[in-house]
Amino acid sequence: MPGENLTRIEAQERRAIVDTHSYEVALDLTKGAEVFGSRTVVRFSATPGAATFIDLIARGIREISLNGRSIDPATAFADSRIELTGLESENELVVDADCLYTNTGEGLHRFVDPVDGEVYLYSQFEVPDSRRVFAVFEQPDLKATFRFTVTAPEAWKVVSNSPTPEPERHGDGHATWAFAATPRISSYITALIAGPYEATFSELTSASGRVIPLGVYGRKSLWQHLDADYIFEKTRQGFAYFEDKFDYAYPFEKYDQLFVPEFNAGAMENAGAVTFTETYVFRSKVTDAVKERRVVTILHELAHMWFGDLVTMKWWNDLWLNESFAEWASTIATAEATEWTEAWTTFNAMEKTWAYRQDQLPSTHPVVAQINDLEDVQVNFDGITYAKGGSVLKQLAAWVGIEQFFAGVAAYFKKHEWSNTELADLLSELEATSGRELSTWSKKWLETAGVNTLSPEIATDVDGTITRFAIVQTAPADYPTIRPHRLGVGFYSLDGDALVRVHHVELDVDGDLTEVPELKGHKRPDLVLLNDEDLAYAKIRLDERSLATAIDHLGKITDPLARSLVWGAAWDQTRDAEASASDYVDLVLRNIGSETESTTVRTTLAQLQLAANSYVAPEKREATRQKVADALWTLAEQADAGSDSQLQFVTAFASAAATAAQWQKVRQLRDGEVSFDGLEIDTDLSWQLLVSLAAGGAVTVDDIDAALAADNTAKGGEFAAQAKAALPTAEAKAAAWASLVENDDLPNTIVRSAALGFVHPAGRELLDAYVQPYFEALLPIWESRTYKIAEYLIFGLYPAPLANLELRDATRRWLESHADAAPALRRLVAENLAGVERALSVQERDAQ
Repeated sequence: MPGENLTRIEAQERRAIVDTHSYEVALDLTKGAEVFGSRTVVRFSATPGAATFIDLIARGIREISLNGRSIDPATAFADSRIELTGLESENELVVDADCLYTNTGEGLHRFVDPVDGEVYLYSQFEVPDSRRVFAVFEQPDLKATFRFTVTAPEAWKVVSNSPTPEPERHGDGHATWAFAATPRISSYITALIAGPYEATFSELTSASGRVIPLGVYGRKSLWQHLDADYIFEKTRQGFAYFEDKFDYAYPFEKYDQLFVPEFNAGAMENAGAVTFTETYVFRSKVTDAVKERRVVTILHELAHMWFGDLVTMKWWNDLWLNESFAEWASTIATAEATEWTEAWTTFNAMEKTWAYRQDQLPSTHPVVAQINDLEDVQVNFDGITYAKGGSVLKQLAAWVGIEQFFAGVAAYFKKHEWSNTELADLLSELEATSGRELSTWSKKWLETAGVNTLSPEIATDVDGTITRFAIVQTAPADYPTIRPHRLGVGFYSLDGDALVRVHHVELDVDGDLTEVPELKGHKRPDLVLLNDEDLAYAKIRLDERSLATAIDHLGKITDPLARSLVWGAAWDQTRDAEASASDYVDLVLRNIGSETESTTVRTTLAQLQLAANSYVAPEKREATRQKVADALWTLAEQADAGSDSQLQFVTAFASAAATAAQWQKVRQLRDGEVSFDGLEIDTDLSWQLLVSLAAGGAVTVDDIDAALAADNTAKGGEFAAQAKAALPTAEAKAAAWASLVENDDLPNTIVRSAALGFVHPAGRELLDAYVQPYFEALLPIWESRTYKIAEYLIFGLYPAPLANLELRDATRRWLESHADAAPALRRLVAENLAGVERALSVQERDAQ
């Protein structure tokens, strides 16, 4: 990615010279399949006589003029910058260029629907990709108004941040849409979505009394599966909740939600025109975990309209504040304003698991990260920025008081509307409403990295009465901060068929050792649970008796959040090589059948498969994989007909299948020779079963092609790419490798899917041959691909299922011999290494 970076220092220097006023962007989408016309008029003030640059990634430039003075593109335009000299106090810059459509999900993405040949476009600009569509000062603190004019086929719908105007029809099949100017916003939240999308509309009345038009859009070939009424319902609930809690009416003119093809993320908070992944258009049965996640995502993006769009960070080091706030706000709104009342259990099972994992990688960083350049921020859309930050904000809200927290946020929006801020701006408002001093809290929680571990220290007399109870806090050597925590301690004991809470205390923990005298004199329970009710951000440990109770009776805990905490504690102890991976496998297989929370099941089953494939001792691996798959089949047989768990156990079995007999069951299930009551082998499940059969070598390329012919859709193409790459032959792996590494024409979602199939654990032995080619390909990939594609390949093709010393040593050698490689690239490789090193440590513990 040469010549496309921007450093924080460069952005600060440019901001000191330039203040942007407005953009007028005219786009011509009628020039064919490769390029579109982009003409930008930028008006800005500047320091007279100074020089700066504006950002643009384009195939070619026809015209550059600054204040009526023509500038030669051949001398002024290089890499991604146009040099501007001789600035005046007020300036008008015109740039007329041809820009390229992408198939990477960055910039202006172009997709051709295989079902009907229709063309769909959508933009994705965060972090630095509006410059792929128009000339722009690409940094969040140079806000401006944006007025888009778009020429496109007249049959298309065209959507941007402002309400869609009536088009002017040219009489030649084309039309032009002239949008009104936006409010002052950052370039990364501008948007353009165009194509023959289907749409349906509604409206709501804002707290301000304004009527806010609502729209839901999707592709024609998926429209029958898009449940727009439900999306409108969740949107209304979110509007009512946020306008009340933020004490600030929705700031934009309308609110469109567009489900777009080949989208990299879950969604993007474009002001008034939010784009979503089509994963949230359910053409087949999905789990409750996915349904709930869609609601959280809808509310996450809606929260961004205030936090991120109305008020925006000055620079990307405060990206965490945007994402953490939206993560926290969407979870509390989901729990309090929708039917998904156990959203905090989901948050613990999913977000906190992500955060704890990320916080233990060598690339961990403070919540307030040091972002030196654009490459730094690209790799920082991670579990710290989203999940740890959200966890910390939950704790902060509890500490200052939820009413005071919302009051401070409301004051922050009013004071800083349409401007840019830093963390201190929010903390000052929270200090004013709560009366608390927050700089010390900020230093310990936001400006240091790492996760603490809390363990109980219990002494009893001969009859089991507690004589001493203390909580030990430790920190990793590299990040030795000991932090204050507000947390609960729960005592759980068996009562018939239930493991119920019999006592609870809430207290402050600080320092290395905290005595808890109020627990003296109580009978030692069957299970002691630190951080009961999940107030704190910390790993917790189960004492030996509690772990034994959990292994035998975890499913009998009646409270779903407490169960999630115990699941998480058992997993943390396994990952940290303090407990055996084989014991963790037993714990899951013994208890997962009674788990009621869909996301907890989903997360735990993924961890079960990682344990079986990479964490058990190598000599136990095949027997464990076989045992896990057999047990999952039994669990599917025992699950309630048509239940969420039944679907999850069947798909997990298909993924885990490891023997000819198990793949025969997969085939029988797919062909209808075996069935489960209430389970339909619908389109997506049929594909998942086929991917399993491919990994087991039980189907051929022709079989996969036949399935694709029957489902020649975007999703079918992704499954087919995954299945072909999963075939356990040297020829199939070579073909997949060549398509991904030696060619660069595959779209983003096919790259992601094929990489997933390439490293399927069933083909582990074939991956040895790709260790050296992988490392030889790293620099060429980094230097020639866009960031997102590079990330997919560097993570996706790493032969992690090998999990052996040879892979560890090869990774270390690459890092040692490439000390001068781009820091962001080194970070991705170092995270891969950390996964292998952890697997080897856990394998060693499991072998004892």
